[in-house]
Amino acid sequence: MSSVPAGAGLARAALDPQGPESDWSVRVHVDAATAAADIRQAVRFGLVRLARSPRQLVFVCIGTDRSTGDALGPLTGHRLRDLLLPARAPVFGTLEDPVHAGNLAERMAEISRRFPGYSVVAVDACLGSLENVGTICVGQGALRPGAGVNKVLPPVGDLRVTGVVNVGGFMEYFVLQNTRLHLVMKMATVIADGLAGLFQGPAASAAAARPLERPLPRNALRR
Repeated sequence: MSSVPAGAGLARAALDPQGPESDWSVRVHVDAATAAADIRQAVRFGLVRLARSPRQLVFVCIGTDRSTGDALGPLTGHRLRDLLLPARAPVFGTLEDPVHAGNLAERMAEISRRFPGYSVVAVDACLGSLENVGTICVGQGALRPGAGVNKVLPPVGDLRVTGVVNVGGFMEYFVLQNTRLHLVMKMATVIADGLAGLFQGPAASAAAARPLERPLPRNALRR
């Protein structure tokens, strides 16, 4: 369970891969018709800035299936693993083998050993304000697992994907246990489909090295 990135209040009109090196984030709502496509585009934009292709990605989906709200990561990883061939991109964190506070450091050490030089896309749930519930945020920079429930864990990821599953600020563990499974599953499906879209089509890898072909909505990019 991560915290919502700070400074996510001002909109910017376009994604510029040649712009200044700073954190950026794109927000889309899970019910938007183009949500999966916008997630794919945002990650593709991040890859341009990192000078990486989808062939140099590791997905780390953080959370536990013991808590409804915190199951966003494992549910995303479970679907993403089924959508991707193992040779395309490794996925850590599924329903069968979740990545959580107890094994996070071990899994990240394994990834560093097995996939040196790869970029990590980290997926996690987070709590936020009522109006942001159902929002998915893609951004550059690491997420802070456990921050939403006051745990201190190492930051994870070169790119982050977080989903606001419920309202934060009070009795976070209780809130997570009482999060609607339908919302979490819907968000996991959209995120997984967006990430898997990076590998679809013969030109997918080449596209990751180009600027975005279609700009995101004017109010999508936050920083």
